[in-house]
Amino acid sequence: MSTLPLPLSFFRLSGTSTRDLPFPSSLKRSSVSFPLIPFRRLELIRSTSGMTISRSFSFVFCSLKAKAAAELVQETESGIPAVGRSGGGRATEVEHSRTFLEARSEQELLYGIRKELEAKRVPPNIAAGMKELYQNYRNAVFQSGDPSAAETVMSNMAVAFDRILLDVEDPFVFEPYHKALREPFDYHMFVQNYIRPLIDFRNSYIGNLSFFYEIEEKLKQGHNVVLISNHQTEADPAIIALLLEKTNPRISENMIYVAGDRVITDPLCKPFSMGRNLICVYSKRHMYDVPEHVEMKRRANTRSLKEMALLLRDGSKIVWIAPSGGRDRPDPLTEEWYPDSFDSSSVDNMRRLIGRSGAAGHIYPLALLCYDIMPPPPKVEKEIGEKRIMSFHGAGLSVAPKICPSEIAVAGKMSEEAKDTYAQALYKSVTEQYNVLQCAIHGKQGFAASSIGISLSQPWN
Repeated sequence: MSTLPLPLSFFRLSGTSTRDLPFPSSLKRSSVSFPLIPFRRLELIRSTSGMTISRSFSFVFCSLKAKAAAELVQETESGIPAVGRSGGGRATEVEHSRTFLEARSEQELLYGIRKELEAKRVPPNIAAGMKELYQNYRNAVFQSGDPSAAETVMSNMAVAFDRILLDVEDPFVFEPYHKALREPFDYHMFVQNYIRPLIDFRNSYIGNLSFFYEIEEKLKQGHNVVLISNHQTEADPAIIALLLEKTNPRISENMIYVAGDRVITDPLCKPFSMGRNLICVYSKRHMYDVPEHVEMKRRANTRSLKEMALLLRDGSKIVWIAPSGGRDRPDPLTEEWYPDSFDSSSVDNMRRLIGRSGAAGHIYPLALLCYDIMPPPPKVEKEIGEKRIMSFHGAGLSVAPKICPSEIAVAGKMSEEAKDTYAQALYKSVTEQYNVLQCAIHGKQGFAASSIGISLSQPWN
């Protein structure tokens, strides 16, 4: 065991729950004016022993298109970053530079980037990305007006830089099914603490909270649930978890996400992905970026699809799939945001998967509005390393009554026309919910935006 200078909330001792760890809503205001922000480090002995956590059901995030119900496992002969590290995680960590953890001010933190660059421990492109990430995160958190914003930025970015540096020095490789790393370093809590200051909870809403309770009951009964949803930002998983953490903490903490190769290969994004339970896939939108890798990616996706089928076979799983195949983007003419259209093949893949799982299954339409917090690039980019613009903003999440495929099937079979009709029915519900969230958040109508079928609430108040 070793003593490590990291914030307490990011570490877990064997046998503890995340909720057992202290997490103040705000930090003590610094007595030193910005930009020289003092950073007090907390010492905690890291435990490398095993830990048992009750996880009776899971949440699977899926952003796939057409027949890509899963995609990304790397094969060593492919010549590109591999997926599948022996041992399935980091039980211990290699000794690495403590430059960022030892920083006492913003000036020292940013100088640390230059120091690591000169020592050739960080490549120039990653160093530039780290500096840009800091400035964008700092600006967004300061928009909140929180008097503790300076220390929040300093604390969260020091840990983020340390995790990025660790992965550069000792690259983590994701297995087809990756379990969230909760100890010795709690990556899940790290992500939640990092994204939390970006959400304006005073201007955030949940639609139809009663249906989340209904879903939770079905999961407890051993049923599988699929949420057909739109997808807006890389931070969607953390935002959903934060909006549900008070009312549905077991769902919030025990999610499984189907993650595209972008978020498990980008050095600035990998530490944020390590705190999630993942089914690792190759994204449909990037399947043909390198023609010679197409067949390898397809084989990898088949393996990931089998992993998902095995998970569903156990029952008590909840799958969040964005059948548009990626993040929503604004209309190029009006610049207005709407959920991207659903691919009926992707919807039908999930229908068949839960139908063959052997457990009862249900499909619910879910809407998410949070693009202002971390909008994607205007267009799909081929290269890894997108700019991450951030802001402090309200977010919305809403779920509507389940829609049964059997109501659309003819003689128990889903024709191509029926598949399209079913996908459109789900999409219509998602857009209706999205419009209510849009009116509440962007239209400043708040609770008054509620409709007959969509009741808005703020359970964190």
